Amino acid sequence: MFRGHFEHAVDEKGRVAVPIQFREALSGLQEERLVATKFRIGTYRCLDVYPFAAWRRLENSLLAKNRFDPRYVRFRNVYVSGAHELAIDAQGRVLLPPLLREYAGIARDVMITGDVDKFRIWDQQVWQRAFSEHEDKVLDDEEFLAGLDL
Repeated sequence: MFRGHFEHAVDEKGRVAVPIQFREALSGLQEERLVATKFRIGTYRCLDVYPFAAWRRLENSLLAKNRFDPRYVRFRNVYVSGAHELAIDAQGRVLLPPLLREYAGIARDVMITGDVDKFRIWDQQVWQRAFSEHEDKVLDDEEFLAGLDL
């Protein structure tokens, strides 16, 4: 549903356009609201952005888990507490809250990347470093690639 990567710029008010391909996918889902939260892959910080219904499924899944399991407590403390609801405006933009922009190191230039059921927003330079590192690891891992049944 969300695939590809797209360069965009954050304006002076903290707004960024959602790529047209992603807006079309959201329209097909009848979604006008998103939820963005903090995420990290290794040392690379970014924002995970979910359609609202997908976020609700994640919340419902968490409610079914043992609320006293320290792993779920930690996850909720980081992932859920960092979440912010976003509305797509008439120009197809979302306002990224300052706390989320600061967490991900987002100033102006961003890369918006598809991740199947959600998408990510990265500072463009962070994305370039993360992509280079991940590309080498993925393409050199023959066992993993064989398991994908491509």
